[in-house]
This record gives sequence, structure tokens and C-alpha cells, in this order.
Amino acid sequence: MTTETQEKPQTETQGFVTPNGVVHQFSDSVMPTKANYKKTKTFALAIAAGALIAFGAQVSLTVMTGAAENLSWGLAKLIGAVTFSTGLMMVVLTGAELFTGNTMMTFSVIEKKTSLSKLIRNWSIVYAGNFVGSVLLAALIYYSGCSHNAHEALGVLGLQTAYTKMNLSFVEAFTRGILCNWLVCLAIWMASCAKDVVGKIFAIFFPITTFVASGYEHSIANMYFLTNGIFLKNTAAVAAASGMTADQLATINLKSMLIGNLLPVTLGNIVGAIVFVVLLFWVAYLRDEHIREKEEQAQNNQ
Repeated sequence: MTTETQEKPQTETQGFVTPNGVVHQFSDSVMPTKANYKKTKTFALAIAAGALIAFGAQVSLTVMTGAAENLSWGLAKLIGAVTFSTGLMMVVLTGAELFTGNTMMTFSVIEKKTSLSKLIRNWSIVYAGNFVGSVLLAALIYYSGCSHNAHEALGVLGLQTAYTKMNLSFVEAFTRGILCNWLVCLAIWMASCAKDVVGKIFAIFFPITTFVASGYEHSIANMYFLTNGIFLKNTAAVAAASGMTADQLATINLKSMLIGNLLPVTLGNIVGAIVFVVLLFWVAYLRDEHIREKEEQAQNNQ
């Protein structure tokens, strides 16, 4: 292998962007471009992403309703996971702005292509926009009456899902958040390797199915699941059909949503992306280039 080949590794093949190429795209162009979007554009695309992930969350609840009664627990989870992946497919293919994916903007921060202030600005706007989109869809689903489907069974599953998530311990929610975004970022990474729509869809499908079926925690999806649960808690027919006690229903509240779940899950999502995707692949594909550049600069300065 020649020195020139080492310094300029192949970044593309026919129909496929190499891992090295994806890292360079993220650090040099994709993430810096996102960081420089106008606030209105970022916020609009973030609202869209929150709603699209919520669509995936809702269809996941729908297909799982009654499944556990006729299938094994694992197969019921798999069915819900397969349909949930639709949400991220729509986000990636429409160019919407998703907070969990934008955690990989740290690639461009490490490379000094994006400032820390722009990173914080982007994350803040996108997180807020994702929340708005999630709550908007939760309200539309609530007023559509769809939660009464299957004789309240769909609503009951939504309520039970919110209860379970809001009653995780901090450590459980945090570690599940790490595991989740490790896979979400890999899904986005792999989709970026593909040049065609079918390739992108398949690249997203398997990691997302894995994270959902495994029961990991995604902060933006939870914005929908938990808001949906708060709506359902106040739906008399659904609350009665759930068989949950007044004490159990009382734990489904705004404080439990924000502090009990979203806080640790969001922190976990950030750690999962930075430690297990950004840092690992930065070391693998970009660190040596930094060393060579510094050596060349040192030689030129002599």
C-alpha cells in the first residue's frame, strides 16, 4: 500500500459511500451545513421530524394491540418494532431535523468545523421543535378518537406504555437511552452509506427494529408516548378499561414525563452517540489524519 493511498483512502464505490467517506461527509459538510441553517428552517424541519417519529410510534402501538394475546411476547415486540422504523425512514428521506441524529454534529465540533455555540443552538432548536411536533400529533390522535379502537384496547396499551416508561429508574432510563441512540446513529450512518432510496430504507430498518424490539429508550419517540399517556389518563373510558389504580394513574404526569424519563433518556441518547459512535469512528477514521497534518505543519515550519 502506497503512502498516497494511506493519506487519501477511498471514500466512494459504485452505489456505496465507504465508512471513511461518511465520516468526512458528516464532519466536513453535512453537520456544518445543519449548524448554519436559519432558525426558522431548523425549527420547521424539527417539528416535522417530531411528528414523523410520532407517526411511527403510534402505528407501533396500533399493530401491537392484541398481539401479545395471540403471539409470544417477543413476536409482539418485533411486530411493533418493524412498523416503528417507518418514522426514521420518513425523517431521513425528507431531510427533517431529529435531535438524536444531530448528536453526531459533535463530529464537526471535534474537527473544529462547527463551534460549540452553534451546536448548542442547533440542539436547543431541534429538541424544542421535535417536542412541538410530537405533542401536535399526540393532540391530533387524541381528538381523532383513534385511541378508542379495539374497544379501548389501543388506548389501554398507550396508557400502559406511558406508565412503564415514566416509572423506570434513572439508571434504567439512562442506560436504555445510551443503547437506543447507539443504534439510531448507526442507522443514520448506514443510510448515509447508501446512494439509493431502497438501500437507505434497508439500512435504517434493521438497527431501528433492533432498538425498539429490545426495549431501549428514544427521547423524541417518548415525547409522543408520554404525552399520549397523559391525554389517555384523562380519558375516562380508557382509564377504566386499563384497570390501573388511582395511585398508578397519578404517576403519569408532566413531572414524571420531563424529569423521570426525558431527562435521563436524553442524556443517555447524547452519551450513546458521542461515546459509541462519534469518538469510536473519529479515532478509527480521522485521528490519524490529524496526526499527519500536525507532522506536515511541523515540517513546514522548520
